[in-house]
Amino acid sequence: MDGNGRWAKKRFLPRIAGHKQGVETVREVVKACSELGVGYLTLFAFSSENWRRPQEEVSFLMGLFLGALEREVEKLDRNGIRLRIIGRRDRFAGEIVQMIERAEARTAHNTGLTLTVAADYGGRWDIMHATQSLLKARPELVHAGFDEADLEPFLAMAYAPEPDLFIRTGGEARVSNFLLWQLAYTELYFTDAFWPDFNRTALEAAIASYQQRERRYGRTSEQLIAGGA
Repeated sequence: MDGNGRWAKKRFLPRIAGHKQGVETVREVVKACSELGVGYLTLFAFSSENWRRPQEEVSFLMGLFLGALEREVEKLDRNGIRLRIIGRRDRFAGEIVQMIERAEARTAHNTGLTLTVAADYGGRWDIMHATQSLLKARPELVHAGFDEADLEPFLAMAYAPEPDLFIRTGGEARVSNFLLWQLAYTELYFTDAFWPDFNRTALEAAIASYQQRERRYGRTSEQLIAGGA
């Protein structure tokens, strides 16, 4: 969800105004995905690298995150949305960790859209953490070796299918350490629109682009036709 700061700067507003407007876009996109029948939506809210930002901005983002948890969980639960938070938690304040745990517990029974928020998350961290967790659980694999099927249950998003579509706003054309393992065969979509301007129409345009693509997974188009895939 890139471009909050630049959106604000373009309007001669402080960066925090862009983050506030970005929260409104989150609400609109979550609602649209739920109505469109999307099963899983994952939002990259705060990366491992974002701790490098000015302390004032980081503090504001933490407060915004906490406030969103306090205000939105009841609405998510009422609409059958399941909330999951992935990433490190040891660097968050205890109050935020408690709110995360309560929010996940409250919505755990829901069967509609699964909304995942990646906070203090990095794709490299995810792979390293999964590897460490696997070897701790099954130390015999240190010498015996392991494969993808062994590792995948320990990844942060083991509960979800691999993403079909990756969307990045703000005009940058990179994945920036997001779900590096999971994006191996994901279709990528980049837009110049800043996140606060990314509305339902823009989301539907991204989905329409995805629907025009042929996903071969290493096979040829002729194989897909022959196999009815």
